[in-house]
Amino acid sequence: MTIVIVGAGPAGLAAADAASAAGQDVVVLDENPAPGGQIWRGGSPAAAAYARRLAPRAHCRTEHGVRVVALAGPNRLLLETASGPRIQPWTKLILCGGARELLLPFCGWTLPGVTGAGGLQALAKGGLPLRGKRVVVAGSGPLLLASAATARAAGADVVAVAEARGSADLLRFGATLALRYPAKLAQAAGLMLRLRGVPYLRGANVVEALGERALRAVVLEHKGRRRELACDYLAAGFGLVPNVELGTLLGCASANPGGTGMTALVVDREQRTSVPGVWAAGECTGIGGVDKSLAEGEIAGRAAAGLPIPPDALKRCGQACSFGKLLARSFALLPALRALCRPSTLVCRCEDVSAARLAAFPDWRSAKLQTRAGMGPCQGRVCGSACEFLYGWEAPPAHPPIFPTTAATLASVAAPATNGDAT
Repeated sequence: MTIVIVGAGPAGLAAADAASAAGQDVVVLDENPAPGGQIWRGGSPAAAAYARRLAPRAHCRTEHGVRVVALAGPNRLLLETASGPRIQPWTKLILCGGARELLLPFCGWTLPGVTGAGGLQALAKGGLPLRGKRVVVAGSGPLLLASAATARAAGADVVAVAEARGSADLLRFGATLALRYPAKLAQAAGLMLRLRGVPYLRGANVVEALGERALRAVVLEHKGRRRELACDYLAAGFGLVPNVELGTLLGCASANPGGTGMTALVVDREQRTSVPGVWAAGECTGIGGVDKSLAEGEIAGRAAAGLPIPPDALKRCGQACSFGKLLARSFALLPALRALCRPSTLVCRCEDVSAARLAAFPDWRSAKLQTRAGMGPCQGRVCGSACEFLYGWEAPPAHPPIFPTTAATLASVAAPATNGDAT
């Protein structure tokens, strides 16, 4: 029996550790060159500790630079690897696909130098030279502070952090942290300490990114006034979106209780999905941070291995999920953010489709058929979530291939029959 784990972030590593410790054969597939996912990118001590534990276990192997692009029949995944396409069979499957950033369109958001908040953090961890560069971090949520702190540690001049939520909202959030999650409050305080001297603008929104061939400044609206800040990089973050594409393709049930691009895979208390033999853990089941990912990964790994779940793991998971719900409530997208997208603003940057063209359609399918929105390299991952927030459309369904790939890769296996529209 082989347990295949897709993703080597915190959830995937915890699942691999729990399952392989029981003597199960485990294969971890990850598209990145090193373990850790996005949160532990760049040589995290926590990722290194997991790697040291897993290394002596001959029955547990991790393959990097591997991407799942489609299904190849029952209990078979089509992989794209450096040496060519390959089919990976599985007996049990644990999905730990993590999340991606929610990017909301605003005027100038496609300029070189404009990134997501998490995107700039990942680039900095990957070696992007930021020393002496002027950086503005804007949007909403705790990721702004983490991104700004990472940029400052890399030598950047952080010009300002602009948080869309006002002071009252932030005070309520901080008070709840103090009562229920003091360790999280300490983490936030530590980030603020690392950012001392950096203006923290509450109730401030991005209006426009300025520049011709590259970013030169950002316009913010704060306290009824507009301020133009010169900068080399703008990191605009509005939250995260669970990666559910592989789970959806497998037939796993998903839900979107908030209606804001937060569709996540539905699991039970032992991380089982609606598909027999398939578990899911981490951000793909809902955004909640590294603690949630670690607890869910451990539970999924033990459940897939047929082991009992320790009450402590269930307790930690429950606490982490509660924190995730607090984040979702406290930093829910403000309706005013829709005004950032003007009629001339590009929403689908892959196919150059503006908001004015999309606004004429009642749903995603109609817009896609008429404008090619979502048919570019990102396959609707960016514009689909944005349209879900901007227009209330249902997110585009997943279709194979999950990621752009070559015809040769797809031709290497007889494609399984799929239901639904493939346009």
